[in-house]
Amino acid sequence: MGFIGVGTQGGGHLLGGAWTYVAGGYAGRKEVQVLAVCDVWRDRRERACQRVNDHYAQIQGKGAFKPCAAYDDFRRVLDRPDIDAVLIATPAHWHATMAAMAAEAGKDIYCEKPSAVTVREGQAMLAAVRRYGRIYQAGTQQRSEYGGKFRKACEFVRSGRIGKLQSIYAYRDGGAIFWPKLFVPGRPIPDGFDWDLYLGPAPWFPYDGITGAHRFDIGELNWGQHHYDIIQWAADADDTGPVEIFMEAGRSCYKYANGVTVYGKPYPGEPIGGEGGACFVGSSGRIAVDRNALVSYPADIVREPLHPGETHLYRSESHSGNFLECVRTRKKTICDADIAHRAASAMLLGGVAKQLDRTLKYDPRAEQFINDDEANRLLSIAKRPPWRL
Repeated sequence: MGFIGVGTQGGGHLLGGAWTYVAGGYAGRKEVQVLAVCDVWRDRRERACQRVNDHYAQIQGKGAFKPCAAYDDFRRVLDRPDIDAVLIATPAHWHATMAAMAAEAGKDIYCEKPSAVTVREGQAMLAAVRRYGRIYQAGTQQRSEYGGKFRKACEFVRSGRIGKLQSIYAYRDGGAIFWPKLFVPGRPIPDGFDWDLYLGPAPWFPYDGITGAHRFDIGELNWGQHHYDIIQWAADADDTGPVEIFMEAGRSCYKYANGVTVYGKPYPGEPIGGEGGACFVGSSGRIAVDRNALVSYPADIVREPLHPGETHLYRSESHSGNFLECVRTRKKTICDADIAHRAASAMLLGGVAKQLDRTLKYDPRAEQFINDDEANRLLSIAKRPPWRL
């Protein structure tokens, strides 16, 4: 494996952290050999590389392993024929571009969310993964982790435990991306930092000291895909999307063809759902779930185990483990490119409605707004050469 972006999130995946759920991260897995790390910050990549090599030296003996190499340019990682898969944990505006390039290079891909920052680049990423037959896992790990609470909630909803699903409260609304409109006087670029590669698809502008992973985000672009991934799963909408997006009290909301309405806000008075989850309201009850709890009203809805005749969904108890299993078997991951694209798209469509502040009609099959050129222009964003998909 190669790791592109080894800051807080990527470094956790590599060596163990809050979002990996496995001691020692991927480097600690016996079935993985980390051959490359890449980052635009020199000290970050060199530190990560040294830690990987120290780890292998400790468990295998000095000189008994193929050493890990550090790169500033991710294309050098993709060029290596001995690397089977990459993990992408870069700034958000890079995700879809790098994933598409990795697919073209023949690599399997684990990519952090958001999986795309526009609907059109999400389509391009998906097309590349399909064209080159790659395995893709989105970093929306709630389908696998947290004791199966999210899977169980979705199974109960889809099994009719709350009657007919009527509405969903997402706790987060849509998100989008924007490039800077005002160029400020530049500052000296720090030694050991590649500002041009950090910007990548973004327009070039002078270094201003802001180098976060989400500096171009607006709304819930980062956190929101966790929520909408679970919403799409529960609503049996992994292969589709909303048909109408509207605004309510400044929050983007959605209507689906099956009559379900999604509100980009908390359910009144319900604390459960804010940590990556949702509240599902049906004709005869409701269920709320997040990373900390799974509750229902009436309470016995979620206490009764799932019966053999009810809906059973894809089961994974380790998101990283599921990715590695699928790399070996070539079966689809629990959160593959098709699923990730639709979850990200829902959130991004809400971001378009938020920017225009009006109701929009959408065709989820054609993936475009209906008779609305202004809205359709916001399904893509201009990118700096050569980073066009």
